Amino acid sequence: TSNKRTLRTLFRPAALPQPVISEMSPSQRKLLAYHRDKEQQEVLNQLLIDRALEVYNITMDETDKRHAAPPITKLPSTVRKPLTTLSFQADYLFMKKRVQRNPMIPIQQQWLRSMLALVPRSLMEGRDRELLTEELLKEIVRGYEKSMQRCVLRRVLVKPDIKELDKLEEEAPLPLLPLGLDFSSTWRNSYIKAKQQIISTLHILHPTMKSLLDFGYTAFFNFLLVDFSSSRLKGPVDCKSLKTDASLSCSKAEEEIMSTWYQRVVGLFSQSEALDGVKLDQLESFYNCVAVLMSNQLKGLLQRTTEVFVKLFDPEDRSRLPLFKMDLTYDENRMEFYPSLQDLEEAILFVVDCIGQTLQHIPTMRAWLTGGTATVDAELPAHIEQWAKSTLKKSIRDNLDGPKEHFKGYVESYGWLVDGTAEERINRFIAEQPSFDEYT
Repeated sequence: TSNKRTLRTLFRPAALPQPVISEMSPSQRKLLAYHRDKEQQEVLNQLLIDRALEVYNITMDETDKRHAAPPITKLPSTVRKPLTTLSFQADYLFMKKRVQRNPMIPIQQQWLRSMLALVPRSLMEGRDRELLTEELLKEIVRGYEKSMQRCVLRRVLVKPDIKELDKLEEEAPLPLLPLGLDFSSTWRNSYIKAKQQIISTLHILHPTMKSLLDFGYTAFFNFLLVDFSSSRLKGPVDCKSLKTDASLSCSKAEEEIMSTWYQRVVGLFSQSEALDGVKLDQLESFYNCVAVLMSNQLKGLLQRTTEVFVKLFDPEDRSRLPLFKMDLTYDENRMEFYPSLQDLEEAILFVVDCIGQTLQHIPTMRAWLTGGTATVDAELPAHIEQWAKSTLKKSIRDNLDGPKEHFKGYVESYGWLVDGTAEERINRFIAEQPSFDEYT
């Protein structure tokens, strides 16, 4: 009974031949079919036993080759139970090969055409890309046939629960559907929806913002708050004049910006068309966007002015290095520079501070329209200020090496005249009361 149940599980019922039309009675036909079915069952049992013997002999020959074990022609009673497992394994592998040889349903050409239709034409132009497309299609077909073969195999045959089969097959498990991903719709619909949402909420795409960008570019693209690029041609300047020129230049530049650029911005937002398409609940975010855009434009102006000023002190290009007037003074028995080297460094760094303090009181459009006090954030970025001052300090130290050596030479040559050494020598000479010849 156990053998019959196993055979029915692994094999389909044997197909009976076409009945022969004769004058036999129904009972005779039923008895004949019974005998024929019994004979076929015996043939199948004999085939299973023969295959089991063959597998057993091969296995024994591989494992006991050194002992030269002779093949057996009859199953001993002690190995019938292990041979049952071997027979199941051999029959499963035999049937698996037969199923794999069966022709599979080919992939439909319509599917491949649909896949190619999703690829933009620009990515398929050129001979190299055509060859690449053909290789990709062949890879898709191979993957489809392999998947279909594995699915059909697992649908037709029931794999016995035998550990040895796992070692023989070495097949990866069938891919599982990804969890949490929805492929029911293409990316185009979600892309269009996201694009519409961005257009309705991202105010930088509003036409008014484009006009504001144009105003800033026109006003600031070739404008600097402080320009000392031609100061070397004017000759040496003192530290006080440098500070005064920087303060006046920043003040005039701010007045010019307020009378040109800012007035154009105010005129733009004074028109009713400036808020076309902006809903009432989006006004605050819209004006916040305007404030950020104005802030970026002003910060860009401050940063560019600072970078141009720092570049004047570039050690690799001294053609535009400013000249400073410094005096070598003598006071209270001391010889020193005026202004001091420290004062010179402070005067140069003052220009950076002056640039950073400009344009700090420009009202926002929201404040200008409603009478508020909010101002545009136009503060020079901290990292730019730190970079500018550290670079200038290093450049100042390098460029002051010459004046320091000059000062050192004066001290070594003439310092004894001003530090009291000469006076002491004269007093000692007079106290010795030399003769006239010694005086002369």
